[in-house]
Amino acid sequence: MSEKEITNQLWTRHSDEEIKEIYASWAAKYEDDVAEWGYSTPPRLALALRQCGANIEKPILDFGCGTGLSGMALKAVGFQVIDGTDISPEMLAIAEAKPSYRQVWNGEPGSMGHIKRGDYPAIAATGVVSLGAAPPETLDMLIDAIGPGGLFAFSFNDATLADRAYTDRLDVAVLAPDIELVFEEHGPHLPAKEMMSTVYVLRRI
Repeated sequence: MSEKEITNQLWTRHSDEEIKEIYASWAAKYEDDVAEWGYSTPPRLALALRQCGANIEKPILDFGCGTGLSGMALKAVGFQVIDGTDISPEMLAIAEAKPSYRQVWNGEPGSMGHIKRGDYPAIAATGVVSLGAAPPETLDMLIDAIGPGGLFAFSFNDATLADRAYTDRLDVAVLAPDIELVFEEHGPHLPAKEMMSTVYVLRRI
């Protein structure tokens, strides 16, 4: 796909099958394209987890890991045991070739698969729960996977922040007595596209 074709398809609602098709077509050029756009959210999110006290010696789940850029960012700030999952086998094959991961596996939309609450003391979802990718209810599913004391880091880009279906889910989530918002920072996402993102970290008390 050309850059114009890609950007025309991003940041709008799609079915699960459409999302798989978009990322299957984009996998080979994905890293070159986002590098050109100045993709800044993965290192910001990884650093936020460190700042919030995530234990770098404990396993972390990179949910929606794509080609592994998020895993590389986690590795760069010191995380030692990183597992990745994604619904795109084409993207996942590229991630698997990177040295960042202990293991990776192909997931299914709307499912945590074999993962139960508390299996991972930290979960990262970089640019995953967003308009044009995973739907708003994915946020609930990921929050539910956090065990006591666990951390969940994720990001909303500007297009997602403008969609109340996503922001309302977050507003409701932090009203729960055992969930607290411990980090929130708006900053660069895709500078070449003049797009920002907010990185959030939640903790289950």
